[in-house]
Amino acid sequence: MRLTVLGCYAATPRTLTNPTSQVLEINNHIVLIDCGEGTQVELRRHKIKFSRINHIFISHLHGDHFFGLPGFISTMRLLGREKELHVYGPKGIKEAITLLLKLGDSWTNYPLLFHELSSKESELVFEDEKISVTTIPLDHRVYTNGFLFSEKIGKRKLNIDAAEAYGIDKAYYHNIKNGKNITLDNGKVVDNKELTFDPPAPKSYAFCSDTIYDESLAAKIKDIDILYHEATFLESEADLATKTKHATAKQAAKVAKDANVKTLVLGHYSTRYKSIELFKEEASTVFPNVLLADDGKTFDF
Repeated sequence: MRLTVLGCYAATPRTLTNPTSQVLEINNHIVLIDCGEGTQVELRRHKIKFSRINHIFISHLHGDHFFGLPGFISTMRLLGREKELHVYGPKGIKEAITLLLKLGDSWTNYPLLFHELSSKESELVFEDEKISVTTIPLDHRVYTNGFLFSEKIGKRKLNIDAAEAYGIDKAYYHNIKNGKNITLDNGKVVDNKELTFDPPAPKSYAFCSDTIYDESLAAKIKDIDILYHEATFLESEADLATKTKHATAKQAAKVAKDANVKTLVLGHYSTRYKSIELFKEEASTVFPNVLLADDGKTFDF
């Protein structure tokens, strides 16, 4: 599982920082999470192929999280895209995007499918044989969701040495990979677990931005591998965090601790601070395994 941070700063683009956007590569899927201004440029900078992105997840309709989306959709048209593009986001996102396409007389020549969200309860929004994506209702100034990306347990891997030791013909390898036991010529049944290796443990990633500190959030992301949680402010500005419905680094760490996650990634920093290291220092007083997102940073989990 790889996370590429295209932008992770709050509010407005600057010469050296971008608003929120990131690419998650999970189990052969490449998804775009939020699409602030500058997303296209950063995708090119990191040599991520536009055509491999088939699903876009937008947390909320504040500009620093989706103003890059109309341009991205239009560029895909210019690049000759033909396959479907799915956009998941709050109710209203279809109206916003299609109005711009209408005014510019630039309808896509590929299927553009919107999945508008309005539920305040967690819901499954995408699923296939490899991953599932569920919403994480958040508390912000407008309707907002985080997203939980979960791998499904993969198939067991063939242990060729074990199969050969039992003298099993290669013609049965396909059945073994599909989880079947094997009956030998002497009538002995060999359990599938003796002939295969356990698949890799499925990974999970939760994206939570933007939100006020919410104690109930931990229960929704219990025991996941990676939590990306906004940390717009430090505790010295906790009152401002409450007023604007954002969180502090310390509060993000409390969520990570209560949820028993393995790793916390901080982001969505206010640019008022001299160094983002301050966020890690504050969060580390509560939760030990803290990483700092930054524009252009890639994490391999």
